[in-house]
Amino acid sequence: MSTITLRWIEEKLMMASDSNGHSVVIGRSPEQQFEWEGVKPSDLLLMSVASCSAYDVVEILVKQREPLKDLKVICHGDQNEEPPYIFTKIHLQYIVEGPVNPEKLKKAIKLSEDKYCSVINTLRPSVPFTSEFKINN
Repeated sequence: MSTITLRWIEEKLMMASDSNGHSVVIGRSPEQQFEWEGVKPSDLLLMSVASCSAYDVVEILVKQREPLKDLKVICHGDQNEEPPYIFTKIHLQYIVEGPVNPEKLKKAIKLSEDKYCSVINTLRPSVPFTSEFKINN
């Protein structure tokens, strides 16, 4: 079980701490309208999707002794233009550095997205997911 703590600082500025005490600033300062002082809440969701899946992919590839040198995940989310700005699609692009076997990478991504990533599997019933990967040797 995970528990986070969110503390309101002022106006629309907040601080959240995870179950291990690590913190992130969320929201914007009222003095600078539309200027974000912290992470947008909707971007936190995309960060959760990308990091959850990246964690799995790295773990799987390392266990398979694949020569992974670097991994970057770009996560794009389409949202409705009207409140409540629901995500209508999420796309993940995995960019891998190193001579990783493409079939093993494809399988690692599929395992993460279909089985292991709790964030994706929580959202999937209502949000369509797509992904792609690129390997740079």
